[in-house]
Amino acid sequence: MALAAFRAIAALTVLAVGAPALAADVAAGRAKALMCQACHGLDGLSKVPDAPNLAGQTEGYLALQLDAFKAGTRKSETMNVVTATLSDADIANLAAYFSAIEIKVVRIPGE
Repeated sequence: MALAAFRAIAALTVLAVGAPALAADVAAGRAKALMCQACHGLDGLSKVPDAPNLAGQTEGYLALQLDAFKAGTRKSETMNVVTATLSDADIANLAAYFSAIEIKVVRIPGE
């Protein structure tokens, strides 16, 4: 019984993290992403070794991480400063934009 409940909660968590934000605006997210491009690139592909690629990540995951940086529960000097200025709409729009970027996965070279 406990295992079934755990599986149900885990499934709902995965769905919630992957669920798109309501009323997010991809175009507004693209405009706001100009401040992100130095590290993450306007295309969502990292330009510096310490910054992750954002392109193709799920919208819910990106919003969750931005919220965590803004709240200070996830620590990064740069990201904590940047996210402090973001509204909830900005976070939703950025998450919508970066998640909407399509990435292509190719074969590993030599295989």
